Amino acid sequence: MMKKLLTHWTTAFITLFVLTYIGLQDPWVKEVLRLKSFDYLLGNEEKSRSQDITIITIDEAAIEKYGQWPWPRDVLADKIVELRQAETGIIVMPILFSESDRFGGDIEFCDKLSYGTVIAQTGTVQKRTSNPVPRGVAKIGDPLAFLYEWPGMVGPLPELADCTNGVGVINTAPEVDGVTRRVPLLMKIGDEVYPNMAIETIRVAVGDPSYQVKADDFGVTAMRVPAYATINTDANARIWLRWNKQFNTISAASQDFSSAAGTTVIIALTAEGLSSIIATPIGEQYDYVISANSLQTILDGETIKRFDNLLELLLAFIVGCVIIVLCRYTPYWSIALFLSLGTFAALRFYLISFNNLILLDITWILLTAFAVGFHSTFLRFILEFRLKQQIRKQFEHYLDPRQVAALQKNPDLLKLGGDRREMSFLFMDIIGFTPISEFYKNKDDPEGLVELVNEFLDEMTNILLNNGGMIDKFMGDCIMAVFNAPIDMKNHADMAVKSAIEIEAKTKELKALYKERGLPDINVGTGVNTGTAIVGNMGSSTRFDYSVIGDAVNLAARLEATAGRGDYKEYPTLYSSYTMEQLTNIKSIEVDKIKVKGKEELITIYKPI
Repeated sequence: MMKKLLTHWTTAFITLFVLTYIGLQDPWVKEVLRLKSFDYLLGNEEKSRSQDITIITIDEAAIEKYGQWPWPRDVLADKIVELRQAETGIIVMPILFSESDRFGGDIEFCDKLSYGTVIAQTGTVQKRTSNPVPRGVAKIGDPLAFLYEWPGMVGPLPELADCTNGVGVINTAPEVDGVTRRVPLLMKIGDEVYPNMAIETIRVAVGDPSYQVKADDFGVTAMRVPAYATINTDANARIWLRWNKQFNTISAASQDFSSAAGTTVIIALTAEGLSSIIATPIGEQYDYVISANSLQTILDGETIKRFDNLLELLLAFIVGCVIIVLCRYTPYWSIALFLSLGTFAALRFYLISFNNLILLDITWILLTAFAVGFHSTFLRFILEFRLKQQIRKQFEHYLDPRQVAALQKNPDLLKLGGDRREMSFLFMDIIGFTPISEFYKNKDDPEGLVELVNEFLDEMTNILLNNGGMIDKFMGDCIMAVFNAPIDMKNHADMAVKSAIEIEAKTKELKALYKERGLPDINVGTGVNTGTAIVGNMGSSTRFDYSVIGDAVNLAARLEATAGRGDYKEYPTLYSSYTMEQLTNIKSIEVDKIKVKGKEELITIYKPI
C-alpha cells in the first residue's frame, strides 16, 4: 500500500512540478492562451459613445471633393482652420509628413500646425534614421533597458516638426500571435526616447515639455506627464488597449464640424487603400483606431494592470496540490464537483479582477488543474484497477464471488500488513484416506484418486464459500477456512458451525454415491474454534499470501484432529466453548473436556444438536 501511495504522490507531483517549470519559462503557447483569454474580456466590454474624441475621416467623399491623396497641404491647412473655428481641442494627425509638398504649401501648412497639433513619426525595421524627433524624459532608475526599441525612426520634415506642438510615434507593437493588444507609450533608439502619439497628445494638451519614468530591476514601475496623472503601464511601458468606446466620425468633406467642439480631433485616412489594416482582439481595424483607443484609454484613466505572473503560478501550484489530494482520497464525483465549482469561481474572480482593472491569467491555473486532475484521476483509476485485479486473483478461489466483488469495491476492508480481529476457524480433513489411496493404488489409477479428492473438496469448498467463509489454504485432503475475514461477519461463529453441519450432511450424501461406485467409505472430521488472531498478508516482500496466524487457529486444527476419530468417532463435528458461547441460532451439547497439544488447561468441546 505504501508503495502505491508513493507511486501516486511521486508521479502526480512530478506532473505538477513539470507544469510549474513550463509556466516559469512562459512559452509561446502559454502566452497565446493567456492573450486569447484577455481578448475575450477586452473584446466583449460594453461599449459607450466617446465624449472626448472625434474622428475626421479622409474618406471616399473627401477624396472625390478634394482629389486624390496626398492632398495639397493648403487643403489640410484649411481643414485645421475650420476645426479651430469649431473650437475643437488638440488636432492629431497620425499621418507621416516626411516629404515636401509638391504644390509648395508647406509654409502655409506650417503656420497652421502651431494651432495645437500633433503629427506623426514612425519606427522602421531598418536602421534608417531620418529627422527623428525625440523627447526628454526624467528618469528614476534605468528604464531604457525595458523600452520597446526600433532599429530606425523616420520623422516629419524638420520645418514641420518645428512648427507643430508635438510629434508622436504611430507604430503598433503586435504580440507573439500578430495581434495588437498593447501599445508602448515610450520607445527608444539607442539612448533617445520617443513618445507614442497618444501620450504625446496628452503632453501637448497639458503643456509639459517632457515625461517622467521610474524603473527598478524588473522594469518600468511608473510613468507620467508631470502635469497629468500617473499612468499604469507594464514593465515595458506599454498599456493595454480598451475597446469599450465608439467614436463620432465626420467626413473631411463636411462643412460643419460643430459637433467636434471641445473634443480632441484625429484626422484619419479611411479611404480604401490609404490606411493600414491591423489585427486586434475585436477583428481587423484601421491603424487610426489604435491611435484613438490608445488616447481614450489614457483619458479614461482606466489603464489595466497585469496580475503578477509568479502569484498566478503559485495559485496554480496550490490548486494542483489540492487536486492531487482530492484525487487520492475522495470519490470521483467530488473531483468533478471541485473542478466545476473551481472553474466557476475562477471565472468569477477573473471577471471581478478585470472590473477592478487587473488582468488575471486563469488559463494556466485551469490548465494545471485539469492536467493534474486528469493525471491523478487516471493514475488512481489504474491503481484501483490493478488492486481490484490483484484482489480478484488472490481471492477468487477462496471467497464467494459476492465477497470478492465487495472487496474490489472497498479494498480498505483489507488491512494489509496485519489486522488483529476475532474470527472463527474451521479445519476439515478426510478420515480414512489411506484405504481410499490403497484402492486407487491397486487399480493403478492415481489420476482417479486425484479426481475423487478434487470432486470431494469442491463440494466442501462450495459449502464454505456459500456461508461466507474464506478458504485460507488446502493442505492435501484438508481445508482451512476463516470466517469474519477479510469481510466483517457478525455471526461468524454460527456460519462456521453451520458450514460444519452441512459438510457432515454432504459427506453422508457422497458416501452413498461413492458406495454405488464401489469405493471405500469416506468420512470427515471438522473442528471449529473462535478467537483472536492476526490476519493479513503474510510472507516476504516478494512473495506473500493473505492468511491468519494465532493460537486460536492452532486449537481449531487440534479439534479437527480429534473429531470423528477414536473415542469421538461419532462426533464428526466438534467445536470449542469459545465458539459455543457466541452461537445464536445453533443449539449445542457438551461432549467432553479434553486436553490438547500445547494447552495446559482442559478444553470443553461441543457438538451441534
